[in-house]
Amino acid sequence: MAQGYVKASELPQVIPVFPLPGSILLARGQLPLNVFEPRYLNMVDDAMAGDRMIGLIQPVGPAGVNPPLTRVGCAGRITSFAETSDGRYLITLTGVCRFAVATEMQVRTPYRQVRADFLPYEADLRAPDPDEAFDREPFLSALAPYLAGRGLDIDWDTARAAPQEALVNSLAMALPFEPPEKQALLEALSLTDREAALTALLRIEAVAPDDDEPGPAMQ
Repeated sequence: MAQGYVKASELPQVIPVFPLPGSILLARGQLPLNVFEPRYLNMVDDAMAGDRMIGLIQPVGPAGVNPPLTRVGCAGRITSFAETSDGRYLITLTGVCRFAVATEMQVRTPYRQVRADFLPYEADLRAPDPDEAFDREPFLSALAPYLAGRGLDIDWDTARAAPQEALVNSLAMALPFEPPEKQALLEALSLTDREAALTALLRIEAVAPDDDEPGPAMQ
């Protein structure tokens, strides 16, 4: 079970980060990861021996050993772990709270670490009111042509019944938007803002679908 953090001050000040283009994590969302690079296997080992916390963050610019990082990521806790026969780790990160990168630390570990400022996103630690009004039908009306244009489908009964946060955040994490669009969804200040941004993206891309969509990223 994930640690029940209540205040930003309870979260670790320094966290390891996993730069992964095209992938975001949001509070209470779950992201499966296939980890095979030695430095990230080392990172998972160290996280499992401690608070199990890892920050998922997108790199910016050209690919490289240590590319620049976006200014905002999301810390997640390892909530499932398995090791394969060929030495990979299959883990699930459950989102805890977004953070702003205060500074990148000078470290001797093979993986990168940052000083994380969680305070601007402390509201992530509190689940939204499930009874808060959600105008679901316009959102689903924007989603349907987007999915149809890409040959994708979802369980519509679940989509009609799911709480707003679970539906909006899971789609923001899973749909194959470009990295800058993913980052905009991550940085949306509130759930309402994220729903509005996601609805706008769905409508825009339903009109002009991108034939070169990125596939799921793994490291």
